[in-house]
Amino acid sequence: MDEKLIMDGVSIDRSIARLAHEIIERNADKNEVCLVGIQRRGVPLAHMIADNIAKYSDIKTHVGELDITLYRDDLSEISEQPELKGTYIDFPIKNKTVILVDDVFYTGRTARAAMDAIVTLGRPAYIQLAVLIDRGHREFPIRGDYVGKNLPTSKNEFVLVRLPEYDGKKEVVLRKREETE
Repeated sequence: MDEKLIMDGVSIDRSIARLAHEIIERNADKNEVCLVGIQRRGVPLAHMIADNIAKYSDIKTHVGELDITLYRDDLSEISEQPELKGTYIDFPIKNKTVILVDDVFYTGRTARAAMDAIVTLGRPAYIQLAVLIDRGHREFPIRGDYVGKNLPTSKNEFVLVRLPEYDGKKEVVLRKREETE
């Protein structure tokens, strides 16, 4: 399969540091924020952002994991028995700033599902969205508050974020959809 390298590990680290700085600047008046990674690849990205926030500020960060599977509007199309990955949020979100973290922003459906899921756990004061890649093609009026890289794509392309926790390497690649897919 033909893949084009969009970001290597160094570029991803640089984008994560920039996202952390933007979060610090926008939330300078707060003494804590809650980073909630959307399962799967949003989780390690949330931890990377939290590490950078700790390195550059005194803002306390909580990191959690959010499984949006049961909140998806295409659940019946995915599987009769969807695979649940688990939600792990061991801190209160009521009246807190919650920053949802995801790898790729596409139509906005994942972000919408994540907001639905998070408000079932409590009523945050603010919900913000941080994404590593924004590839366009919105179907909902939702946008990332913090974006690592805007990457215009066609609908016959995939953006793959590879992280060491799942893939053994750190990179972002663009792949064309095969005719049989």
